Amino acid sequence: MEEQRDEKLWQMAKKRAGFQRSLASYFIINAFLWAIWWFTSGRNGYDRGIPWPAWVMIGWGIGLLFQYMNAYGGSKKDLIDKEYEKLRNQDK
Repeated sequence: MEEQRDEKLWQMAKKRAGFQRSLASYFIINAFLWAIWWFTSGRNGYDRGIPWPAWVMIGWGIGLLFQYMNAYGGSKKDLIDKEYEKLRNQDK
């Protein structure tokens, strides 16, 4: 007999699994980009400014931060529900 799963928990698990996949991709691809930079110009010291892989990491990292907040911080509805319960408990 198959157990009925909670749809809210299932959606939360999907978001968290998606974030974990994105985080792994972030590290693997950025390591590859840093290796390209190192072997093309980094070790020779030609590039005196901020290395171009840093810009990729910053931009992608901001998107990853929002994905983390969505997966682990809860949705807007969840935050509203928590705040409502907090206010309700203060009234007692």
